Amino acid sequence: MEQRHLGRTGLRVSRIGLGTLTWGRDTDEHDAAGLLKAFWEAGGTLVDTADVYGDGEAEYLLGQLIEGLVPRRDLVISTKAGSVPDPDRRFDGSRGHLLAALDASLARLGTDYVDVWHIHAFDPFTPLEETLQALDLAVSSGRARYAGVSNYCGWQLAKAATWQLAAPGTRTRLASTQLEYSLLQRGVEREVLPAALDLGIGLLPSSPLGRGVLTGKYRHATPADSRGASEHMAPFVAPYLDDTATRIVDAVTTAADGLAVTPLQVALAWVRDRPGVAAPIVGARNAQQLTAALSVEALSLPDEICQALDDVSAPLHRYPDHDWSTL
Repeated sequence: MEQRHLGRTGLRVSRIGLGTLTWGRDTDEHDAAGLLKAFWEAGGTLVDTADVYGDGEAEYLLGQLIEGLVPRRDLVISTKAGSVPDPDRRFDGSRGHLLAALDASLARLGTDYVDVWHIHAFDPFTPLEETLQALDLAVSSGRARYAGVSNYCGWQLAKAATWQLAAPGTRTRLASTQLEYSLLQRGVEREVLPAALDLGIGLLPSSPLGRGVLTGKYRHATPADSRGASEHMAPFVAPYLDDTATRIVDAVTTAADGLAVTPLQVALAWVRDRPGVAAPIVGARNAQQLTAALSVEALSLPDEICQALDDVSAPLHRYPDHDWSTL
């Protein structure tokens, strides 16, 4: 699998990443082992997790599989901290919480360091410089090799990255940012992506298949074994089952038919090759689904197909976003 630099750093990652959101909950140890082995054998390196996935079970499962199944040195492990199970405070970006969460992640993963450590979300109740100092301490102590953020909007990302760049050699530059990005969700193109491109930050798209909707599986009905039929995941899929999404999925399906490939391959190739994207993070329930996603490696979409998909899924940008002078 092709390797790409993560932002403006020397770290290289596979251009498709393996997500572990469902590990320890919907994906058991046997299926997780099959996923990790298939990913590694295909040349994949980037494995993304978080301390809250499966209440820590995702990290624990990954830790159990490292070395016994896949050598630690062959993986680029990314994890996140900052989300908390507190209805009154969903995110805790305090230095104390973040560093304690990192230590707990390392213990579950059974490793001395993570390759990339992300702040899971912006915490408006903690000074940003305190949150970012946790990243600096993690890197300077060797517990993390690179640092990033997740779910930061444009101004938050720009402020954080600029703060880090203001003291080179003392503060750790942001390597990456992780947000949802697909043909069904192009909101990052308004401000986040331009900021990331300008600042040299690699984008790691989550839900690159539109929460599974872009595979076309929901075109006529909801499969019984799908996320859309799952009690706890149905609300996650529901926003992308509207008329707008249907029009986009139909266009993806038409493109796939014309290229003699699958809608999954078309949708994934589109987001993989967008400017600024380092590696979409793909979550699969089993090795068969993952193999289908990894088959996109050989596919590059023709320019006319990309343009048609761009047009049918184009978000509406209004003042004061891009091209404001033409309004």
